[in-house]
Amino acid sequence: MRGSILVCIKNGLRSYLACAFLVSLTNSISIDLATQNQMENTFLRLALLIICHFSLAVSSMNLTTVLTDQSALLAFKDNVIHDPENVLTTNWSISFPVCNWFGVSCGSKHRRVTALNLTGLELVGTLAPDLGNLSFLSLLYITNNRFYGRVPVELSNLQRLEHINFGNNSFSGEIPSWLGSLTELRELSFYYNNFDGLIPFSLGSLPKLEILNLYENQLSGPIPSSIFNISSLQMIYLGRNMLYGSIPSIPHDLLSLESIYFTYNNLTGHIPKDMFNRLPNLKELFLSGNMLSGTIPDNLFKCKELQSLSLSLNELEGSLPVEIGNLNMLQFLSIGGNHLEGTIPEQIGNLKNLEFLALGDNHLIGPIPPSIFNISTLSSVSFESNQLSGSLSLNTRLRLPNLERLYLGNNQLGGPFPMSISNASQLTLLDISLNYFSGSIPDSLGNLRNLERLNLNVNNLTSSRMSFLSSLTNCRGLEILDFSDNLLISGKLSGLIGNLSDSLQQFSASSCNIKGSIPSEFGNLSRLIGIKLDDNELTGMIPNTIGGLKELQSLSLGDNKLEGPIPSQLCHLNKLGFLNLTNNKLSEPIPTCLGNVVSLRQLLLSSNMFSSSIPSTLTGLGDLLILNLSSNSLIGPLPIDIGKWKVVTSMDFSNNQFSGEIPIGVVDLSDLTYFSLSNNRITGSIPDSFGDLLSLESLDLSRNILSGEIPKSLEKLGFLKYFNVSFNRLQGEIPDGGPFRNYSIESFKGNEALCGAAKLHVPSCKTKPQRNSKARTKLITYKPTDEMFSEEMSLRSLVKETLPLMLNQVGDTNLLSTTGRKHLAANKCALSVLQVALECSVEMPNERPAMKKVVTKLEKIKVNLLSDIGTV
Repeated sequence: MRGSILVCIKNGLRSYLACAFLVSLTNSISIDLATQNQMENTFLRLALLIICHFSLAVSSMNLTTVLTDQSALLAFKDNVIHDPENVLTTNWSISFPVCNWFGVSCGSKHRRVTALNLTGLELVGTLAPDLGNLSFLSLLYITNNRFYGRVPVELSNLQRLEHINFGNNSFSGEIPSWLGSLTELRELSFYYNNFDGLIPFSLGSLPKLEILNLYENQLSGPIPSSIFNISSLQMIYLGRNMLYGSIPSIPHDLLSLESIYFTYNNLTGHIPKDMFNRLPNLKELFLSGNMLSGTIPDNLFKCKELQSLSLSLNELEGSLPVEIGNLNMLQFLSIGGNHLEGTIPEQIGNLKNLEFLALGDNHLIGPIPPSIFNISTLSSVSFESNQLSGSLSLNTRLRLPNLERLYLGNNQLGGPFPMSISNASQLTLLDISLNYFSGSIPDSLGNLRNLERLNLNVNNLTSSRMSFLSSLTNCRGLEILDFSDNLLISGKLSGLIGNLSDSLQQFSASSCNIKGSIPSEFGNLSRLIGIKLDDNELTGMIPNTIGGLKELQSLSLGDNKLEGPIPSQLCHLNKLGFLNLTNNKLSEPIPTCLGNVVSLRQLLLSSNMFSSSIPSTLTGLGDLLILNLSSNSLIGPLPIDIGKWKVVTSMDFSNNQFSGEIPIGVVDLSDLTYFSLSNNRITGSIPDSFGDLLSLESLDLSRNILSGEIPKSLEKLGFLKYFNVSFNRLQGEIPDGGPFRNYSIESFKGNEALCGAAKLHVPSCKTKPQRNSKARTKLITYKPTDEMFSEEMSLRSLVKETLPLMLNQVGDTNLLSTTGRKHLAANKCALSVLQVALECSVEMPNERPAMKKVVTKLEKIKVNLLSDIGTV
């Protein structure tokens, strides 16, 4: 019996039924064992009943609390509106114990839920407030899902919580201040969400906090100084927010702090000078992408454990301290994008563990210390966009076994091409562009089998037969090849171009004196995205094979001597966004199929010999931004549906033979900034609706046959910097408001009927009233200009046709009769007026008589007319 009781006690007396059964068994045993003392049996039965009663209470309590956890989790499940992997749908069921549910962990004794980890399930929903009932919860991970909404205040009940990670979701609202009451918290990770507002000052009350990760939210305001009161803090990540103000000072030693990430905020002020006296174990300091100013504090170099230092993209000044060579553990050093001056310290060569070095975009001068290239661990070196000079003195035996990326572009480096660079067998990127390197491009570049990007443009490099291209066929991963603007390179592109890496995406060789034709083998490079061969001496036709480059986005062949038509095969390039064929000898009509290349954003066909009219299909290019068809032999009217180019910003139709009026659809081009119709045969008036093109900066309508007045609505164009309507047939007053205050006579000359301000050297529009008859006033204010006649019937042709008729009438008139003499006087007057008109209609405006002389002649003609009539 004692054994049964002990077993009952040991097993916790899980149910009332078990206790009842045990008591019944004890009674039966007690009856059979008559020899036992009655008092003992009574005592045992009483003890068993007490134990059973106590166990029943415990069992009832445990059952209640487990059901509470189950209910909380089922509420969480109900708030999930999308479960793509059906984890909760199929696994979280009351048919299974809660502790067996996916992502749920329980304590071994009380079987309460202690951890919930649902990382990376792509769950969508909000957090149920019921989670606050998981009173034994110490870990809550729902990282890498798509939960949204606010964090429920009920989670403040989770006083045992040690780890909370809501990273990479879509939570919003402010970070709750009650988080400061979770005193057991060791990790608080809310990175990659949409939290806004201030960082709660109360977080400084978390005495055990080790990790604070609020990276990439929309937090604003200053960094709370209270955070640096947490002595247990190991990592603090506040980067990519909108925090402002200065970096708080550190009041006491933080021996545990190893990582500080404040990158890409709006922090200002100096880096605190005494900050690094308190951080003896700091390993990572990332302050890049702010507006920090001042110099680099000297005591920074007391952090002997520092492995990563990033101060790039700030406003730091001064020189790079030589003490930087004391950071023996440093592996990552980035101070680019500041205003650092002076030379690069030789002591950087002491950093024997350095792997990443970036000092680009500063004002550094002088040579690159050769000791840097003795650091065998280096994998990436960036010195671009400084004012570094001298030659690149690399030891010919240098191996650089780990160097993968070398950026030296946009400096003043010179001397011969660094041949030993070919020994860096792991090199994937080499950029020496925008320098003064000279000498031949070595064929040994082909030894760089891992090379992916090679940029040699804008140097003084040579290659008589471009043999280096043959060696580069060994670089099977080559993606970008640019040797543009090396004028000493010459020769022809051979068919070997087609043997380059099938990974090649960009081929740039502009301004290299390349002769001959474009190899058809370009068609083998099926992954090409861009071809740049402009400003060479290429001849022949554009090869049809380029039309097979389905990935091509940019084709630039301008400033060559290419002939023939645009191949229709180019119309198959459905990803082409940029096409530049300017300044060649291309001819024939523009292919109508170009209208099918709806990906085009820039179409540049100027300075060729294209004929016929603009294909109507081109207005189907709804995303076109820049269109230049100038200096061709194009005819006909402009497209009537020109308004379909709704996003166009620049259009140049100048120096063609376009005719007709300006299409009214131009007013729909609200983003238009540059528009030129200069030197065509455009007629009609300037549309008043041009005043609605508020983005317009340049408008050139010169050398056409435009008539009417300059619309006063153009005064609204506040951005209009250049305006030219010279050599047309415009009349009336020149506007004087808005941008017209800044224009000179050059914008209006060659329009004899214009009037306006004296500074424009045109007649005043204010005429003095005349004392004589109305007929005299009309005669004096009459201005004989070409705008009165169309192109088909000019004044010159009118006079030539009219003069013989009038002379015949004069000859047939009976001079003896009064009527005959009046007819003769009238014809004589008309003949004189037409003669003046003939003088006013000469081809060149500068050869036409001045208006003052015209008025004087007309006065004399009238006087003669009145005299002749008066003598009759």
